[in-house]
Amino acid sequence: MNMDPSANNQAHAHPDGEDHTGRQADTEVQSRPATVLPPPSDLVAESGACQVTMRWQPVVGAMGYFVHRSESAHGLFVRLDHGGMGDMLAVPGPLFADTTGIPGKRYWYAIASIFDVNVPPGELSAPVEASPGVENAQPLTLRVQARTAAGQLDPVWHMLGSEHLSQLFYGEGPGGSQIGAEFQEALSLARSELGATHIRAHAILDDEQGVYREVAGEASYDFTAIDCIYDRLLDLGLRPIVEVSFMPRDLASNPVATVFTYRGITSPPRDWQRWGELNRQLAAHLVERYGIEEVSQWGFEIWNEPNLVGFGPNFPGFWTGTQVDYFRLYDQAARAIKSVDERLLVGGPATAAVGWIADFLDFVRRERVPLDFLSTHSYNNLPLDLHQTLKSYGFEGVRIWWTEWGVSPTHFGLVNDSAFGAPFILHGMKSVQGRDDALAYWVISDHFEELGRASQLFHGGFGLLTIGNLHKPRYWAIALAEGLGTDLVQCELRGDGARSLVDAWATRKPDGTIDILAWNGTLDQSKSQGDPLLDRHLEVRIEQLTERAYQCSLARVDAVHSNIANHWKSEDAWPTAEQWAKLHAADMLDEHPLPDIVPHNGIAHVDFDLPMPGVVRLRLTPK
Repeated sequence: MNMDPSANNQAHAHPDGEDHTGRQADTEVQSRPATVLPPPSDLVAESGACQVTMRWQPVVGAMGYFVHRSESAHGLFVRLDHGGMGDMLAVPGPLFADTTGIPGKRYWYAIASIFDVNVPPGELSAPVEASPGVENAQPLTLRVQARTAAGQLDPVWHMLGSEHLSQLFYGEGPGGSQIGAEFQEALSLARSELGATHIRAHAILDDEQGVYREVAGEASYDFTAIDCIYDRLLDLGLRPIVEVSFMPRDLASNPVATVFTYRGITSPPRDWQRWGELNRQLAAHLVERYGIEEVSQWGFEIWNEPNLVGFGPNFPGFWTGTQVDYFRLYDQAARAIKSVDERLLVGGPATAAVGWIADFLDFVRRERVPLDFLSTHSYNNLPLDLHQTLKSYGFEGVRIWWTEWGVSPTHFGLVNDSAFGAPFILHGMKSVQGRDDALAYWVISDHFEELGRASQLFHGGFGLLTIGNLHKPRYWAIALAEGLGTDLVQCELRGDGARSLVDAWATRKPDGTIDILAWNGTLDQSKSQGDPLLDRHLEVRIEQLTERAYQCSLARVDAVHSNIANHWKSEDAWPTAEQWAKLHAADMLDEHPLPDIVPHNGIAHVDFDLPMPGVVRLRLTPK
């Protein structure tokens, strides 16, 4: 993840001093790109055990694709839904594994390209036929060439999501926990074990912080609480992504419009000029306190999910204004922040389910509004290809930050505690390599109170860590990725579900250590507990080894291994002191040694089972 403000060109200003906004600054009329795209060509469907893998040629300008399926060549084609309360059905392509079919049944598949999730898709491709198999899969082969460079591993997981940071100063919480101490420990673990550098959180402008008041009709600012929060975060070695929300009560046009148990105010400002000035004052204060060299490495994200409408009285949505109102909110805030210093990074629209992207980019280009990073959110899906959309609007230099991403958007969803999310995370992190700048998993800790605090230890919380900071399987997946070397080496995976269901990275460290990280996972949450037909066996051939012998170890994350929930079988809501001690003693990555490897002519062979869901890390360390 590249947070260096000089690393990419910005949409509004460039190092050469010439304004290249939208790459079309010299034209009077800027037309919108064509939104109806042709279907992909060369669609191929490959039958495998309990799955069908589709491959196709990418379409220029396509953000993603809808996969359609029918039970006959001329029947009704329906968009494929992989379930799990995902917030959209589009996939980034051009590779996808369907595990929702009935083994042995014939299906026909067709693909449609989409320019934007809010725009109707193009025509369907010519259909192809395939059937998920009923027999167990043959072993997959993974060939690793340990001295053939294959680029650099980009740690896009170094940005993480978090509940509001004022929790750092809270007292007693669920199950007798101490929220502030545990939350701080969770952030510290994210820094030391996951390599986190940036934390994105809600509600920095909430009245809990007392940032803004109006006294005798005049605006008054107090950044004391924000200073305490950011001082603590920086002391932990972390930088904030400043999500500019929610609306202070004295500035809100409708102060009774709120969301969450902590009642973040979701209305537009009643005075737009004062909204802009609040943003300017905040940015100026942060620069004065921490210095421009520091704050220019942060980011100011304007609001949170303004496109998300209400879902009843318990969740009324994040924004009571219109899309036009949000664009004005963004415009006022972005210009005010940039007025403090052009090096400060501003971005949005921070929408749910990749909404409003084309409309937002059209607005930014037309009105020449500052934009350093494009941010949006997605759940239970791989991130769509926003780089294609930015190119369509001439914004190639704008960063792409997924400031919320996760295995499920559902509060208290049990999949959040299971091993299913471990390979899901790795599929996502690999899918955005070389394309996006940050993929922030939402969130670090189960100390999370949007809809109320936890009622029991394993409650389906969004956190990578439980209350009490036990490591969930999703946490271990990121930790294994962080433990790889940064120098990728060539690895070629072949077989049933290669690169769609099963994928891998291989790296070489300066000391000669070879790490091979492989995972097996589907987006289909009806298979969250696994399916024997989706399990695989992996045969690894490692070439170009230079040492006479290597120590070898295997780390596992799956339903049986590195899954702390297996160690809590009590019907009680919370552990006793003795039970906590046992849980913490059991809370470790499951890793065991294998026999030493002595390469023959620089070649070694290892094989192992790879269940679905499952992750395996094979490590060869020179003796």
